[in-house]
Amino acid sequence: MSTADIRGRFIWHELLTTDTAAAAAFYPRVVPWRTQPSSMPGYTLWMAGQTQIGGLMALPQDAGGPPPHWLVYVGTPSVDASCLQAQGLGAKVLKAPADIPNVGRFAVLSDPQGATFALFTPGGGPPPGPEPPQGGFSWHELATTDVQGAVRFYGELLGWRKGRAHDMGAMGVYQIFEHAGNQAGGICNVQGPSIPPSWLSYVHVADSNRAVAAAKAAGGRLMHGPMEVPGGSWIALLMDPQGGAFAVQEAPRTTSQPRPATAASAPKPATAPKPATAPKPATAPKPAIAPKPAAEPVKAAAPAAPKPAAARKPAKKAAKKAPKKKAPKKAKKKAKKKAAKRGKKKAARKLRAAKRKTVAKKVARRSARKTARRSAPKKRARGRRR
Repeated sequence: MSTADIRGRFIWHELLTTDTAAAAAFYPRVVPWRTQPSSMPGYTLWMAGQTQIGGLMALPQDAGGPPPHWLVYVGTPSVDASCLQAQGLGAKVLKAPADIPNVGRFAVLSDPQGATFALFTPGGGPPPGPEPPQGGFSWHELATTDVQGAVRFYGELLGWRKGRAHDMGAMGVYQIFEHAGNQAGGICNVQGPSIPPSWLSYVHVADSNRAVAAAKAAGGRLMHGPMEVPGGSWIALLMDPQGGAFAVQEAPRTTSQPRPATAASAPKPATAPKPATAPKPATAPKPAIAPKPAAEPVKAAAPAAPKPAAARKPAKKAAKKAPKKKAPKKAKKKAKKKAAKRGKKKAARKLRAAKRKTVAKKVARRSARKTARRSAPKKRARGRRR
């Protein structure tokens, strides 16, 4: 393969993170990768089967430096010439061109809108091979502040061509770009003024649901999905425990395979990866970094039109004014209760009156006995005198 054939091709993907040991344990649980030591100290290789697809290294501990992230490497016949051209188009060189012994030459840049990427020219080693069926990177998406500006920049620098553009209304345009006649990725607007432009890469997996479950169990975060996108693919946006954003993509399923519910209330996919062989999407999904809730609700039968408020209010007032009719049985029960209460009161009064009479009689008897006792001595004395 000549160096001219690699222009504009995504060749390498590198994770820069704050905890390489944790990342090396996390990713093989989520995607079909394994790690392998490299000839360079402090650098670990990501392997998909027997194919080297990326690298892992510690993020430089610079004050105010970038957070953990994935860096994409795009091929070019000459890194030095492409750096000069990129600067003329408004890009900045963050790391000047340098050689990697027995590997090639690279440089790190930020495009005119601020998204970071790397340029790479392979050395004398074997040329990069085709992507593996599982574990390879299947889609690349750029979230930027100027879609058309990014299209012009990468088109002139890397030879990418515009594919179909999809109008997303207030979210702007989702622009497909092509490399060597195949769809390679998409460019869309960032979804918020505080979100910096960035690249997001998708890994091809056999089962997106399984990948999501494994990521959660290993300490990662689900940002969006799994979600079916136009063309039949299933995607999910994730973040590793250290904060590196990535995504997984599952090929379209057969009709016999179970599918998770795609409720209309579910949010739209943050980004719509679209494999080269898939049909073009009717509507482009949202960027990964700012998922919005979402999609169109399922249409239901229209309910009967409610009565106008003006018609409902008088009815309520009339209902309030209308006297309530008491049931005859309830009225009889109440009357019986009242009569029973009156009878009880009357009986209580009689009882109290009888008690008072009894007490009065007792008092009268006592006073009579006292009077008799007092008068008895006088009578006896009178009898003696006689």
